[in-house]
Amino acid sequence: MAVEEAAAVCSRIADNVERVIVGKREAVERTLVAMIARGHVLLEDVPGVGKTMMARSLAASIGGEFRRIQFTPDLLPTDVTGVSIFDQRAGEFSFRPGPVFANIVLADEINRASPRTQSSLLEAMEERQVTVDGVTHDLPRPFMVIATENPIEYEGVYPLPESQLDRFLLRFSIGYPARAEEKQIVREQLEGHPVEALQPVASSEEVATVQRTVSRCHVSEAVYDYVLDLIEATRASDQLYLGAGPRGSLALVRCAQAVATIDGRDFVGPDDIKSIAAQALAHRLIPRPEARVSGVTGAEVVEELLARTPVPS
Repeated sequence: MAVEEAAAVCSRIADNVERVIVGKREAVERTLVAMIARGHVLLEDVPGVGKTMMARSLAASIGGEFRRIQFTPDLLPTDVTGVSIFDQRAGEFSFRPGPVFANIVLADEINRASPRTQSSLLEAMEERQVTVDGVTHDLPRPFMVIATENPIEYEGVYPLPESQLDRFLLRFSIGYPARAEEKQIVREQLEGHPVEALQPVASSEEVATVQRTVSRCHVSEAVYDYVLDLIEATRASDQLYLGAGPRGSLALVRCAQAVATIDGRDFVGPDDIKSIAAQALAHRLIPRPEARVSGVTGAEVVEELLARTPVPS
């Protein structure tokens, strides 16, 4: 698929999702970036801003299967991955797939489940497969996890460990809509939700083809060096206890390839790196205690390092 065709597919999907997620084009495109870069998203935002609808709308737009997993303290790993049950008639065990077997999986309030249950998603997110009782089962393609967190309530939650945060390609917030957009949302949803009428504008096969197009997007040596300069700057920062690892470097390049493809280009420029760096790197960084007390966030450190890192010509 030519890059122009890939950009056209992405534009159709984004336009369709924006019929539900009104006025949040950047958030929609960031979610699309993660999907075509074969990654996963962590949405950290207050209730009611459209996190669930983002996942449902994306699944509907590509004609994919959508499943929602409500993470609670009593949720078990088998409630996510599935379980093998002995069939007395057949005299053998049969596998019953869990809700993770879908194209778009919403892990709602993922930090409310125990660490053991949270970790049941790791193999699915990294390997696109699930192993139950020693048997490996492949997940459908495309496969994407959109997890949500409420940043306000900390009672009864289990913070995600750094190893799991690192598995998410992007973390960002949707945010409140503007006044005019919120008025439009209220008017349109008085008699029904627009997501119910959403029709597919692309197929799973087209998405898979776009993903292959993204992976072929050219990255020059100068851009590779720019990415590594930025990553090394996070490791040397006196505000950070832990900088980004090699997975962060890979995530940043993959995201930049997706950004360039959506823009209709077959090469990555420094501006693509800068546009996505905060969402791709901030959750991989651990500020020092003194910086955290001062209110310094990972995103602020990334923006500061972007301003200081020389941009290749």
